Amino acid sequence: MAALRPGDPWVRPDARAWWRCLEPVHAVTYFAPECRERSSAIGLRGFWMGYFAARAAPLGAVGPATVEATFFNFHGSMVRRAIPDAWSFADPHSILEARRVGAAAALRRLLPSVDELAAPLVPSLHRVIDDATGAGRSLFSANRGLDRSTDPVERLWQACTCLREHRGDGHVAALTTHALDGCEALVLFAVSEGIPDTLFLQGRGWSSEEWESARRRLEVRGLVDGEHISPAGRELRRAIEQLTDELAAPPFAVLGAAQQASLWEGLRAIADAVTTAAVIPFPNPMGFPAPGTG
Repeated sequence: MAALRPGDPWVRPDARAWWRCLEPVHAVTYFAPECRERSSAIGLRGFWMGYFAARAAPLGAVGPATVEATFFNFHGSMVRRAIPDAWSFADPHSILEARRVGAAAALRRLLPSVDELAAPLVPSLHRVIDDATGAGRSLFSANRGLDRSTDPVERLWQACTCLREHRGDGHVAALTTHALDGCEALVLFAVSEGIPDTLFLQGRGWSSEEWESARRRLEVRGLVDGEHISPAGRELRRAIEQLTDELAAPPFAVLGAAQQASLWEGLRAIADAVTTAAVIPFPNPMGFPAPGTG
């Protein structure tokens, strides 16, 4: 994500380039110590209760079935260990405030100039968000419906989160369109990217037996060959990522070229601060590539 030099031709970012800017900004909520501390301070117990409660809180105090369906690739038992118990420790309103304040604190630590960057970026982000359709996009629509903070960095983080969840909702649609369940999607991704199984077994709650069963189902479909992805599997992954990008791209068209350029450069500066500070581990279950790769 090198900066443009004077005289370089401007090329509008595609959906994947926007994701590379948005995902790190959003992801501080999972990895930055400020966010974990806020989650603990309001009574949530442990990382995973904080994760499920904070990400689901825009939906309200929903049950585990709703969280399992919208988050998609987590084992149901992992969800049920956190939800609905989380709502007995902290209500969704308190959780939303804690995650927003914690994320802003993390961004300010990582990039002291983030306030100056955030103020001019937020109006363009809100134009993109307001122009997007919420049809079939539960997490995006729930995040878009939240009251907007008066703090510019909190507003920036929430806007990036909205658009990140917009893409995520579309990605789930792409996976289910191609008849993959949550565990199969993870196996296909891990095999194609050479990521150790343990990252997903530990981080998504599937057992070794369930993982192996999913791998065999993919093998029957001709998508994997043992521990290797087949040409058909690679083509399926390409089709899924292409459809995800196609579903994520339209909202950004509301901005003209100059607005897109300004927004992209500003978001990229913030994303670079997050990634270079090693806040996000690599590899990670989000599939976000390490700097200089992908």
